[in-house]
Amino acid sequence: MTRSRSLLRLLPLAAACVAGSALATNGYFPHGYGMKAKGMGGASTAMAQDSLGGATNPASMVFVGSRIDVGADLFMPQRDAERSGAGFPTLNGKVESDSNVFLVPEFGYNRMLGSNLSLGLTVYGNGGMNTSYPQGNFNCGAGPANMLCGSGTLGVDLSQLVVAPTLAYKINEQHAVGLALLLGYQRFKMRGLQAFDNAPGFPPFTGAPGSVTDNGYDSSTGVGVRLGYQGRLSEQFAIGAAYAPKMNMSRFDKYKGLFAGAGDFDIPEHYSVGVAITPNPAWTVAIDYGRIKYAGVPSVGNPSSAAAPLGAANGPGFGWKNIDVFKVGVAWRASDAWTVRVGYNRGGNPIEPADVSFNILAPGVMKDHYTAGFTVALSKDNELTGALMFAPRQSVTGSSLFNAVLGAGAGGNETIRMRQSQIGMAWGHKF
Repeated sequence: MTRSRSLLRLLPLAAACVAGSALATNGYFPHGYGMKAKGMGGASTAMAQDSLGGATNPASMVFVGSRIDVGADLFMPQRDAERSGAGFPTLNGKVESDSNVFLVPEFGYNRMLGSNLSLGLTVYGNGGMNTSYPQGNFNCGAGPANMLCGSGTLGVDLSQLVVAPTLAYKINEQHAVGLALLLGYQRFKMRGLQAFDNAPGFPPFTGAPGSVTDNGYDSSTGVGVRLGYQGRLSEQFAIGAAYAPKMNMSRFDKYKGLFAGAGDFDIPEHYSVGVAITPNPAWTVAIDYGRIKYAGVPSVGNPSSAAAPLGAANGPGFGWKNIDVFKVGVAWRASDAWTVRVGYNRGGNPIEPADVSFNILAPGVMKDHYTAGFTVALSKDNELTGALMFAPRQSVTGSSLFNAVLGAGAGGNETIRMRQSQIGMAWGHKF
């Protein structure tokens, strides 16, 4: 059995660590990877701080030395959805999503194989979406229903895990390149969307009835790569770049009537560039620009109004657009033992008002993220890092999809909202 197949077999076990996670920040990607980067708004492309380089820039691993990093976040999103002004008053109402605290672990390991070569492993949650709305007091004409006219709890649970073996090589003292093999695993469950499964009284939405909702968890796997470069042009100035093409994932067969492409749900192409400026040994300023191409994944980027059945190649999606992400962070080395960090992350909102109904399930509307963090040296080889993030409430309002299904004005307008907070700790050990 090949090494890659052995690692793929381990993915479901590792995924148990991130099961049920909800990482809707820059769309559904986290605002940063690695506790030190999270304290700096996620800025990390030109930095070499820990062994999470497989998630950010694999070239950084040859600069960090031999070390291990283990950490976890408590991620606390607050999500709600509201419908008002509906011609059918029983469609009006507001619900809040349950399950508001999630544990999100991270792991990194790196070993130097000589002075110019390193081999490492990063394990991280790439992203996710999670909502769980109670049925509420809605009525779609055939008795009690949830907000999208199905029965029982309404919501999704998507988790994406990546195991990333990395190899980094120093071309010389200033420049390095790196490669991470991305072994992806994702798990998905949909509940409460019976109205879109060709239910009586509704149009025939899907081309694969019975494969839209309430089929329990399904999983998929895939393989991708991340390429990276990092250059230390002087003691005061470093640059970096990283690129990951779209990762083709196997299909969610249980939900082939929901996602465009018969259950296809790939991980989108994304890239980043960054600089790190160190005017003196006590201060570092890092700035990143990134782009996430959600629109390149049909099940995510196709408009929800697409005139084709759910599950078709050109069928409806969540309507997410590509987004730009800007990250800036400052680190101050206050003493030999203490480093303090602050940061800001500004991401585009991928959701347009025209697609608000489908995104009740996945309200990834966040824009601004404010962060802070610290590292304290416990000994020569051990350190403890903490990070905080707060993202104030954002919302999107648009015309309900039910206006097109039940008649003009029947569904009124819908609003989705989210705010977030996060706190995490990590232990690092150099060897």
